[in-house]
Formats: sequence, C-alpha cells, structure tokens
Amino acid sequence: MEEISKIWGVYMEEQLVVLGTGNAMSLNYYNTCFAMQKGEDYFLVDAGGGNGILVQLQKAGIPMKAIRHMFISHAHSDHVLGALWVIRVIGNGMLSGSYPGVFTVWCAPVIWQFLTDAARLTLIPGINRLLGERILFRGVGDGMRAEILGYTVSFMDIHSNKLEQHAFTLKLSGGGKLSFLGDEPCRETCLKLIEQSEWLLSEAFCLYAHRARFRPYEKHHATVKDACELAERLQIPNLLLWHTEDETFGQRQALYLLEGRKYYSGRLFVPQDLTRIPLNA
Repeated sequence: MEEISKIWGVYMEEQLVVLGTGNAMSLNYYNTCFAMQKGEDYFLVDAGGGNGILVQLQKAGIPMKAIRHMFISHAHSDHVLGALWVIRVIGNGMLSGSYPGVFTVWCAPVIWQFLTDAARLTLIPGINRLLGERILFRGVGDGMRAEILGYTVSFMDIHSNKLEQHAFTLKLSGGGKLSFLGDEPCRETCLKLIEQSEWLLSEAFCLYAHRARFRPYEKHHATVKDACELAERLQIPNLLLWHTEDETFGQRQALYLLEGRKYYSGRLFVPQDLTRIPLNA
C-alpha cells in the first residue's frame, strides 16, 4: 500500500489509526471507525457496533487510558454501540485508578441521551456515578467549534435525510486541514467547508462498476468514482476511502485503486483495518 506506514511501535507524533473499514453488515472488516493520534493521546471517532472495538484497540496498541476524547457521528448501530463498551472500560479504569482525569464524549444530544440511558440500564452504579463528573458529554451542532487534543475541530451537519449526522474538519499540527465526511456523500451545502483540505476521509460503498449489484444510491452512499471525482474537483491531495462492502474481500484494495485512479490524480488510500497513516509525511 503506497505511502502508508505499517511499522508498529515506531513513534510518530501525528497519525491516523484505522480501526475498521467496513459498512454496517460487513463480516470481513470491522465497522468503520478510527483514532487520531497526537503524541501519546488519542481522539476516537466512532466505535463500531459492539465490543469488537476493544479487540481493535488492543490490536492497534492503543491503551484505554490514552483515549481522551470520543466523537460519535450518528446513531446508527454500527457507529454508536461500541461507544458503550468504551465508556464501560474507561469507567472501570477510573474506578480502579488506572485512568487519570476526564473522558469527553462529543455527539448530538440524541446520542448523548441514548448512551446515558443505555449506561444506566447496563452498567454498574459506580460507572453511572461518573457520568457528568469524569465522563463528560458535550453536544455538537452545525458550525460548532471545539478544542480537542489541541486541534481546532469544526463540526458540520451533513444534512442527512436518514437521521441527524455530523462530520468535522480539523487543523493538523502542520497547518493542513483534514475533513471527515461521515458515511454519506458530501452535499453541496458542505462543499465550502471542506475546500482546501489536505486530507479527505470519505465513504465509498462500492465500485461504480458494481453499482447495479450493491445499489449504493438507494442506501444514500457514494461509489469509488463519486468520491474520487469530488476530491479531484476540489484538488484535495490526499483521499482515503472506507465504509465499504466486503464481498470483494482480498481484492478490494487493488480494485478500488484501479477504478479510483481513473478519476483522481492525488494520493489515494484504500486502507485495511489496523493500518496507520502518518499525517505529517
């Protein structure tokens, strides 16, 4: 995989750790989620659909005590249910003294309500007492800005017609902009917000050549061609594709790169689960 570091244990100040790349029904990949690493701390973005997030974090070498913030983009099960397991493990760490300080969850108010209700139903009283004290929820909204691990993060409503969903842009340490689009195509209303990005993180449900087979547009998703044409139009130099089907397992990377390079001239990444990508290279 071109331009991707797969060297474990090598310290890099700022990198993206891909925890999962699959869509909701994927069996061969974990559900799409990732972590931003800055120094020794991590910002977790989405958490997949269950306690598999704990396996992915362990395989990636990310200690729970290093995850200081988590953002949940929307309430679909393949993004939000793993968050409850993260809260459970971090809460246990707080109770045992192995997790210092506070843990902040950034999400829409509806997700905040869901997670606190689910926690009260499923987690021990000791963890629930930490909610609002050391496990903090912060609501996000369109145009809201926050400081997370020293990043200036700007949240945006992607105007999904399925349910409320937020994405974000952030300023990297080197000054470039990274844009995360969530798991739907970028709408015209959001184009101005992602212009002049150095990195674009986009869903690509399947190949354009396979659109009749997977019907991405019926599911409000994009194809490889669509994502690549958008990045080319905006002249974004680095494009990463994920949230894909898994029927092309074993061939996905080669097939997606082959189609994508017909429409996009920048650096194209089709990562596997547990790939680490340096953002300061």
